[in-house]
Amino acid sequence: MSTLTLTKHHGLGNDFLVVFHPHVEDLPALARQVCDRRRGIGADGMLVGESEDGYAARMVLFNADGSRAEMSGNGIRCFAQALAARRGDLVPQRILTDAGERCVTLSTTDDEHTIHASVDMGVIEPIAEPAGWEQLGCHPDRPVMHVSLGNPHSVVGVEDVMVIDLLSLGLKIPQVNLEVVAPGQHQDEVRMRVHERGAGITEACGTGACAAAYAAARWGLATPRDGKLVVEMDGGSATVTLDSPTPGRATLTGPATYIGTVEVAVGVALEQTKFGEIA
Repeated sequence: MSTLTLTKHHGLGNDFLVVFHPHVEDLPALARQVCDRRRGIGADGMLVGESEDGYAARMVLFNADGSRAEMSGNGIRCFAQALAARRGDLVPQRILTDAGERCVTLSTTDDEHTIHASVDMGVIEPIAEPAGWEQLGCHPDRPVMHVSLGNPHSVVGVEDVMVIDLLSLGLKIPQVNLEVVAPGQHQDEVRMRVHERGAGITEACGTGACAAAYAAARWGLATPRDGKLVVEMDGGSATVTLDSPTPGRATLTGPATYIGTVEVAVGVALEQTKFGEIA
């Protein structure tokens, strides 16, 4: 038996545990252990950092159920905060993810435990309708868009996000992230709720916010102001800048907050090789 040191962070209530070079072979099992909200620490996902030549770090994301995901917009802001604390600086970071390279810029806030981060989220691309989509029973006149930000999203336009049985709908298509989106209080705002693949209903989703903003702008549910849309989620608001610098590209801006540091016991069965030290 040994211990691992993890830090916990959240981006608008979407919470993550971050661990660098854990020397653990069965990372999915570790994610299930530490993300369990009753028998572990509790989180929507676990972020593993390792060294990568030419990058500040490589980030690997495991959902709470142990499944591996390509990308998280809130997660990468939390990861960048943990990496900045480890490095002792707030210089821009090039981070390699399973969805490719992502660049993060950081700045301080009035709260010493919170940073402000902007992430180049890449190009939003159309994808095929997910298997089982017909089970949702969407009216054919309801706006629907299926897109990828490195991970898959299905966005549905609705009148009121709070009256949707999001859990039941999300469970019918567990292989994608499902967002319901409605007009916000102002023309440059949208309201969104999300059921995330591998985690369930979460308070916020960064890639989902980008997908929702992209879809809402193209449907005319909202009008960007200076290219920006504010996406209001259960955990708070993030800003999505669309078409920057090229059409279809998105930048996500929002906070990441450090919660604390914890040591967890790791059984021998989980231990093995492999991650290198990050300077």
